[in-house]
Amino acid sequence: MVKGIYHPPRTSETVQFFPHKTRSHIQTPDSNIITQTNSRGYTFFVMTNSPELLYHIFLTVIDYHVDPSGGKRSIYILGTNATLEAAKNSAFRVLATLGYKPEDFVEYAIHSSSTEEWDHGDGVLVYAKAPAGQVFLISIQATPNDEKLLMDSNGGIFMPTGIPSLHYVMQTMIDYNKDRTGCVQETQIEGTFIHRADAYAAARKLLDPLDYADYDTPEKMAGEWPFGEEVVAHAVAETGQNTIVEVKTVADAHHKHGKGM
Repeated sequence: MVKGIYHPPRTSETVQFFPHKTRSHIQTPDSNIITQTNSRGYTFFVMTNSPELLYHIFLTVIDYHVDPSGGKRSIYILGTNATLEAAKNSAFRVLATLGYKPEDFVEYAIHSSSTEEWDHGDGVLVYAKAPAGQVFLISIQATPNDEKLLMDSNGGIFMPTGIPSLHYVMQTMIDYNKDRTGCVQETQIEGTFIHRADAYAAARKLLDPLDYADYDTPEKMAGEWPFGEEVVAHAVAETGQNTIVEVKTVADAHHKHGKGM
């Protein structure tokens, strides 16, 4: 069943994921002017600004074919934009970039209007269900632009030279009181950083161990850490709510969830 197929307008903006596009530039004393060098070696000045918010594109894959409860899911950050419009344009093209067409899914819906009824979650712009049972959710989250990243002319962001991806501090809360299968969970970006060390420092300070009945880190469980390399902390409240803090970068999701993978 295909519902509401949306064809976004063509723009010159490239989809900003797999991974970030790094532009070679030098910041001048005036923070609103940068110099940029093109492929032919010509250098020119570009007027830009630092937006108040950044808009991040999420891909959530819920593996119902592996776990019918929906508790098993994978979350990828695909890129960051400086404007909501640019982020939406990128979000609507995610599945096409992964090699899919709407007819590849038994259910496909897009949230193109704020006035229509929508049953697939706040912030979700695209819902698609594959025949095997996998569900793809494409969503957008906004966070403050604390690193003062500059915006390009297409609504993307200028990445500093040599930095292939931002580092994202993410917090996932799983409420086993509402559902013991773990399908009731929420993930939020708590910080966005240029440098990996800054992201890890912020992630380690995000939770207060005294607020939890159980608080574990890779250092405390050396050699026995079960939560993966990206996870910085795992905490369990007295209520039973689990919290996971991790640091992620823009992921090559097409290697795991592209069509034919």
